[in-house]
Amino acid sequence: MNRHPRGLTLIEITVALAIVVVLFGAVVWGVGSLTGARAKEASAELAGSIRNLYDTAALSGKTCRLVFELPGERDKNTPVSWRAECAKGNITAGAKRDEELAAANKKDTGKNRLDDDARFKRIDSDSTPSVQELQAREKARVEDAAKFSEFSSDDIAGRTLPENVTIEVWTQKQRQVVKHGTAYLYFFPQGFTERAQVWVRQGSNTWTLSISPLTGKTVISSSDLEVPRS
Repeated sequence: MNRHPRGLTLIEITVALAIVVVLFGAVVWGVGSLTGARAKEASAELAGSIRNLYDTAALSGKTCRLVFELPGERDKNTPVSWRAECAKGNITAGAKRDEELAAANKKDTGKNRLDDDARFKRIDSDSTPSVQELQAREKARVEDAAKFSEFSSDDIAGRTLPENVTIEVWTQKQRQVVKHGTAYLYFFPQGFTERAQVWVRQGSNTWTLSISPLTGKTVISSSDLEVPRS
């Protein structure tokens, strides 16, 4: 007795399609790693954020910065991310960036906070503030103006990169390239930024962003450029 050939069931077709999708995804991911496609895309997005934050600082009269969160040397699972922050006014960046970065990466362990200081408690209307209280208030006002808060807009938004994309940051105030921890890139209201280079890496592919301090213009090179000597 001859039997008609049995066709594929719906379950078999679904499984076959799932296998094809997985294989296709693996091929796309592999090709992307070989060509550095995600690093290239991240470089273009970062260049746009740099230009927009440069304009934001110049137009708003506020000092802004990009904050790069780079995973630790032994931390292979945390992805790289960046975000924008702006202060309430025009402030300058520390001359010694290495000290600033060390302080940013140091855990806060029981540090005294100004708002917990007795000098900042409400003073009765019948009492006259002392010189120490007035000095403390002025110090608090200055420090409050220097605080940075997160900033975002339609053109500037935080970004978390794929795990296989890494970033390194250098500015003219640093002795070494920052590869782990926190890194900063500042933008000032006067219409300038820091001379800086940012390396975006994926596998053997590297895209180098070179930032001009006077114009904020960012040039992207598809090569691993060295740190400027002067």
